[in-house]
Amino acid sequence: MSRRTRTTTAALTSLATIAATALVLSGGADASPAAAAGCGVLFDDFHYASPTDAAFGSAGWTTRNDVGSPGVPGARWLTSNISFPAVDGERVAQLTASTDGSAAGTTHAEMYQNQLRFLEGTYASRVRFTDTPVSGSDGDHVNETYFTISPLRYDRDPLYSELDFSEYLPNGGWGGPTADYQTSWYTYWNNPTWDGLRTSTAQNRSFDGWHDIVTQVSGGHVKYYLDGVLTADHTTDAQGDPVYPRTPMSINYNMWFIDTAGHTGGTSVYTEQVDWTYYAGDQVVSPADAVAKAGQYRSAGTSHVDTVTGCTTPASPPPATTTPATPTTPSQPAGCSTAPEWDWGTVYLGGQRVQHNAHLWQANWWTQGSEPGLTAQWADLGHC
Repeated sequence: MSRRTRTTTAALTSLATIAATALVLSGGADASPAAAAGCGVLFDDFHYASPTDAAFGSAGWTTRNDVGSPGVPGARWLTSNISFPAVDGERVAQLTASTDGSAAGTTHAEMYQNQLRFLEGTYASRVRFTDTPVSGSDGDHVNETYFTISPLRYDRDPLYSELDFSEYLPNGGWGGPTADYQTSWYTYWNNPTWDGLRTSTAQNRSFDGWHDIVTQVSGGHVKYYLDGVLTADHTTDAQGDPVYPRTPMSINYNMWFIDTAGHTGGTSVYTEQVDWTYYAGDQVVSPADAVAKAGQYRSAGTSHVDTVTGCTTPASPPPATTTPATPTTPSQPAGCSTAPEWDWGTVYLGGQRVQHNAHLWQANWWTQGSEPGLTAQWADLGHC
């Protein structure tokens, strides 16, 4: 399927800043059930007023607010496309995407955990996918997602890790019909043309409505469940490369248009909603138990728990059986001394160079607030 280079707007913060943190935010009740063993637990019920709510940022969430891939070239990713409406008496996180068929009139939405600290264990979320827009004409190639990802340091990076728990395409868009995809990645590359190594499973039917999405990452296997039913068990791609994650990832939700080929006029607005998210580090939790644990937190009045300690070494990752064609380390650059130090608040255009962490970096495209070495906006030109 056609895929993408993912970009973000804020630097993913250092694991060291959160490794010893146990954060519990509740509605006046103690966190319950007690923190589990293993590498800790993340639970969030998304009881926030807005994406600018201080509690949202304190809970490790960040929104994307820039221009860049994936999706329609030139489309904007907007913080304002994230909201927290009440649905049946409970607040949910809502992602909104809209298009009038032009790049300038297309907007996307993304929110994500801004630390790379999620690896083995069980991931679960209750997500509402939609088949039709809340306003405007139908038929757009929209992608409604829940996934984990790590930065691609360079083309064919053998440590790149990405698990797409669900990518729902209600109107197709990758050359097929309505489908929900589960995809496990080994790596990808942008040059000479975009492609990647992965294994993917699809269910070709409507998933309009609420669904419990659970993924177990353990012992070299990535097992995907939809509403308690096992849909895929991924271990390697077609070349024998491991698709089991090899480096810590962030937890992400986004909604974006693959292209504008399906648009028929006017402005169309689509939404995806997230009721809660749950992660149990280094633990295999059954789908039923994961949903039940989320329910226990909610029954106790607990809206947010974070005891994730950042276990970052896979217990049993299978070895790669093939070698990427071009995973070479960048050569020693020239002219490091003329490049300024990277600054979080500065806007950089494609081709501009900076120094950061004793390396020379070149911007791949427009970027602001994305730290070199942690996001795909920057190409590593070598050690200074």
